[in-house]
Order: sequence, then C-alpha cells, then structure tokens
Amino acid sequence: MPKIFEYFGFIFYFFSNEHEPIHVHVIHGGKESIFDLIMMDGELVEIHVREKKGAEPLPEKDKRTAEEFIRKYHKNIIDKWVKFFVLKQSVRSTNIKKKL
Repeated sequence: MPKIFEYFGFIFYFFSNEHEPIHVHVIHGGKESIFDLIMMDGELVEIHVREKKGAEPLPEKDKRTAEEFIRKYHKNIIDKWVKFFVLKQSVRSTNIKKKL
C-alpha cells in the first residue's frame, strides 16, 4: 500500500494490487473515499468519487479538498501510478506543506 502524498492530514495512497482506471484512495480523520481519474486523450476530464467497502466515506468538505488536490497534482499521481504499477518501481511519498 504505497503512500504517495500527505497533505494537511490527508493521506493519498494506492493499494498494491490495483486495477484501472487510475485511482487513488484518500484517508482523512479515519474516513476514506476512492477517486477515479477519468482521462481522455491524455487529459484529466473528470474525477469520480466512490465509497470503499467497509469504510465510512469522507465528508463532502473533505471530498472537495481531496478532489481539488487531485486536480492540481493529477500528473504527479499518474506518474507515480505508472512508475509503481507499470514499471514495477518503488514510489516515494511527498509531503505537501503549501495550501492549495
């Protein structure tokens, strides 16, 4: 379960055995949701939010914060996805300390 980002208490991570579409799990305050990155012609066109089975979903405010973060850092998320799942390399977590 590689952690890819930390952002003011939000943890963004992948599961080790993932599937497409590219997506990221986000935990904050003990709650968790999954964000699917919908790409078209190499561009982010939409983000779908879904619940993780057995986990209480993020509240709406936290979902908005996570989605804003993902929109800003989606290229980094995709790069880390490719590095981890396609190239089978380890990825490092990045701690973002600047507010969006």
